[in-house]
Amino acid sequence: MKQSYEIEICLGSSCFSRGNREVVQVIRDYLRKNHLDDKVLLKGARCMDRCSEGPFLTINGKTFIQTTLTEIEKILDRELAEPGR
Repeated sequence: MKQSYEIEICLGSSCFSRGNREVVQVIRDYLRKNHLDDKVLLKGARCMDRCSEGPFLTINGKTFIQTTLTEIEKILDRELAEPGR
């Protein structure tokens, strides 16, 4: 059974300047490296109205705030883990 995930990342100016520009690239690289491109829908949002908590993103509706480059891969490993992988 094919699992699907949705990642929505805030690209509003506050989150963008706090690091989401780099986070987007790390996510893209991660998806490519782990062959998840076809299982994950990566969407950008103009502003998610959580500016003080940025960088802000959601994975399947689960919220992640103040996301840093050092923790994003750990979050992706945990949230996108498939049984047997």
